Amino acid sequence: MDSKTEAINARRRPRVEDDALVRGAGHFLADRHEPDQAYAAFVRSRHAFAHIRAIDVAQARQAGGVIAVLTAADMAAAGVGNVGRHPPLAGRGGAMLVMPHRPALAGERVMHVGEAVAMVIASTALAAQDAAELVEVSYEEMQPVVDVVEAAEPSAPQLWPQAPGNLAIDWPGLAEEPEANAREVDRIMARAAHVARVEVRNQRLIVATMEPRGATAGYDAASDTYTLRTCSQSAGTLRDNALAIMSWPKERLRVITEDVGGAFGLKTGAYPEYIAALIAARAIGRPVHWMSGRSEAFLSDNQGRDTVTTAELALDQKGKFLALRVRHLANMGAYIGSVGANIQTQNFTRCFPGMYDIKHLDIAVRCVFTNTTPTAPYRGAGRPEANYALERVVEEAARATGTDPLRLRRRNLIRPSAMPYRTRIGTRYDSGEFEAVLDKALALADADTFKQRRREAARRGKYRGLGISCMLEHAGGIPIEGALVEFHEGGMVLGLNVQSTGQGHASVFPRLAAEKLGIAVEKIRHRHGDSAQEIPGFASVASRSAMTAGSAVLATLDAMLTKGKTIAASVLEAAESDIAYAGGAFTVVGTDRRISLFDLAERAAAMKARGEIAESLDTRAKSDTPPTYPNGCHIAEVEIDPETGSVTIVSYAAVDDCGNVLDHMIVEGQLHGSLAQGLGQALLESAVYDPHGGQLLTGSFMDYAMPRAQDMPPIRDALHVVPATTNPLGVKGTGEAGTTAAIAAVMNAISDAVPGDGADQLEMPATPEKVWTACRKVG
Repeated sequence: MDSKTEAINARRRPRVEDDALVRGAGHFLADRHEPDQAYAAFVRSRHAFAHIRAIDVAQARQAGGVIAVLTAADMAAAGVGNVGRHPPLAGRGGAMLVMPHRPALAGERVMHVGEAVAMVIASTALAAQDAAELVEVSYEEMQPVVDVVEAAEPSAPQLWPQAPGNLAIDWPGLAEEPEANAREVDRIMARAAHVARVEVRNQRLIVATMEPRGATAGYDAASDTYTLRTCSQSAGTLRDNALAIMSWPKERLRVITEDVGGAFGLKTGAYPEYIAALIAARAIGRPVHWMSGRSEAFLSDNQGRDTVTTAELALDQKGKFLALRVRHLANMGAYIGSVGANIQTQNFTRCFPGMYDIKHLDIAVRCVFTNTTPTAPYRGAGRPEANYALERVVEEAARATGTDPLRLRRRNLIRPSAMPYRTRIGTRYDSGEFEAVLDKALALADADTFKQRRREAARRGKYRGLGISCMLEHAGGIPIEGALVEFHEGGMVLGLNVQSTGQGHASVFPRLAAEKLGIAVEKIRHRHGDSAQEIPGFASVASRSAMTAGSAVLATLDAMLTKGKTIAASVLEAAESDIAYAGGAFTVVGTDRRISLFDLAERAAAMKARGEIAESLDTRAKSDTPPTYPNGCHIAEVEIDPETGSVTIVSYAAVDDCGNVLDHMIVEGQLHGSLAQGLGQALLESAVYDPHGGQLLTGSFMDYAMPRAQDMPPIRDALHVVPATTNPLGVKGTGEAGTTAAIAAVMNAISDAVPGDGADQLEMPATPEKVWTACRKVG
């Protein structure tokens, strides 16, 4: 068996993480118990918008097992800053994103139901919960606003004095001269033969990770340092976020993350509870542990989506796309969540014009405050919202012009000869074969015989529809990422900043390093989840880990081998130009003199200890990886029972280009997982707030419908590999493609199934009641 075949087979092996996880031997946050740890419970607001008149904690402090009760006064005394953190973002006219102060514990006002007001610490979790019910908070209620459209109305309640009209930012897009650009698009629209228009809503979603959020905080009085164990997407990123809130130097806080039961963007930044736990640990001189309950998570976890988008597409007489105008309204919630405004501005905008050759784009966004839980990253993070608007307006354009939707798409796809393709947004697609992806998906979906299946369904009294979603997204996010290699006892540690939350990092990256070095993968141990490693980079978000961390691994290994050749030349008494590396050893070219990598590492460590060399083979490096543009075509086929409104996805075909594949099984798993979340949004999920009182009406799984195994359709998937040219691995992101593509595929299929225009205005989720009503509109 040759080395290439061995590498391919290795990429189909079971993940190394799975053995411990299926045996229940994982180390999740609740599995770790610190000696003498205390337990925290939070008193949460029952009002969406109210002044706090008084907080009476006397009874709670007297309750059995209670150690302390903390309020906003304690947070102020500890110097807690604004828990809301966001990169600077400039809007129209240079006005900056409004960043209201988000407290760790609310003291003056509460801005959404579930906001933490007080923290009770006790010797047991039950004692803390019981005592939390004894805290009495006096409120003066105010009229809340929860709907993003209503919040933008002049008559809406005003949440923040520094945000008139509840406007967090009016963002004119990425065009260099937005006003002139908008006028040019207006001119094209006015003269176009056809203009298609849609208004679509992405409903608010609950993230609902398998493992809720939590934290265990500790304080060492001797060194005046803190330790925070938490489930995060990067211990280093969360540490840096917390340091900024507290204005601490990095030496004062260490963040540790072990196994994580799902994240999807939810677990990127520091939440109010984490900061409060750190302050509590110092106050009582004991570790403090808090684990969110599911009901708590519904109220306090960052949520996703909640946008309304109007898209207009101008076409000429032949169906050529001329210009696209998009107006996007995004609900930020009560505060600015972790990169929440970036998601609905930059992330959203950079998805246009998708796969299509549209020369003129005018994309503008308004981000608005409401009395709801903040919105922040959730799988896709702006990409599903963009792709949904684009694919729905393309579908409407086909209807308005009387053109077959497939023919219209094919006519406007960007050709491979146009690569690299510079968009009007300023992005640069480096690679892609979009028509080939579309053709492969059509074949996989057996689209040629769909009309036969539709006729057969009609004989049974059912409606059948086929929905196409051509998807392109950007992956990468923050470009900088680092890695380290350290040698210990005949093996090597590969340290990363990005945190695995189910992606299989311990399987993929050591194997990548082993292939690069020509050594057994068993010699390499993966290490992550410790901010003390001081590895630069960002969290495992934006489908970035394979491309950014993978590039960083290669850069670090190259730097290590460069040092190794210099040291090997000294050890082997040869010129450095005569040293070669292959198969796990340094050799003198043309001779049999050699030294293995691990023997050289041991020698180098000893030489450094004696002062003979400045550095051992232990190496840190980082890389700067440009974004990639994963793309694909997903096709859903649905059958509808018009008597009940029930929608069945009878088949689903997906062809994706994620560049070179590092692990086929993991890529397939990422597709299926992200697809489940897209189907959940299309058909089932919706977070609903009472418009009058701001209460979350879907506060449990009794009211919030999550997809189950029975909701998953038969899936046929394939890859169309076009390597990225912007990173040495040739990989593109893959973790969010299914979510981004699925909602448009399913909703377009439903619209295609219902005769006439009954389903054209159907909003997600397409529940049986809504679909039944749409079917009744059929004449």
